[in-house]
Amino acid sequence: MTFRYPNGQSFSQKNPRERSLTRETTFANRGMRFEEAINQSNEYYLTHDKAVVHKKPTPLQIVKVDYPKRSAAVIKEAYFRQPSTTDYNGVYRGYYLDFEAKETKNKTSFPLKNFHQHQITHMQQCLKQEALCFVLLWFSSLNRCFFLSAENLVDYWNRQENGRKSIPLELIETAGIEIVPQIAPRIPYLLAVEQYLEKRS
Repeated sequence: MTFRYPNGQSFSQKNPRERSLTRETTFANRGMRFEEAINQSNEYYLTHDKAVVHKKPTPLQIVKVDYPKRSAAVIKEAYFRQPSTTDYNGVYRGYYLDFEAKETKNKTSFPLKNFHQHQITHMQQCLKQEALCFVLLWFSSLNRCFFLSAENLVDYWNRQENGRKSIPLELIETAGIEIVPQIAPRIPYLLAVEQYLEKRS
């Protein structure tokens, strides 16, 4: 099946073997991807009445469908209708949450190329409305996770004009909040949100 972005660029899906290898290596070798861990955390928060947070659906424009059987339809080609904003949004203690989840194999910095201008613009718009906007950064080679506020991310993004192409790990350690993965919830990011709120008040 072929997906295309609004600019016409193809989006290639990995085959099942590649997906399996990715799951084995990106989340502390537990057979779980970072995104799946966040999704499970959101389910935990929802069932325990802690927060209501969901992954945003990606709007698709289906252009080609095959019907091998009368009872089944197979999508052969589709396009992303518009660039995505951030991965997740929801509500926590009356606060609107809006955040993105990214990961890297780098050990010393987080590449800014993992983000896109439309995502930065969206975060800036959320900040203007006083939303709690942030990113969750996963260093897969280090098995370390960080909460970084959108204010800090936007600041680092704007510094690209001076040649900066990544955020050094030391800066993330200083400006961000480290999140230690656990059993339930897998990624307890609300603990970091609470610390952030305390610092901001």
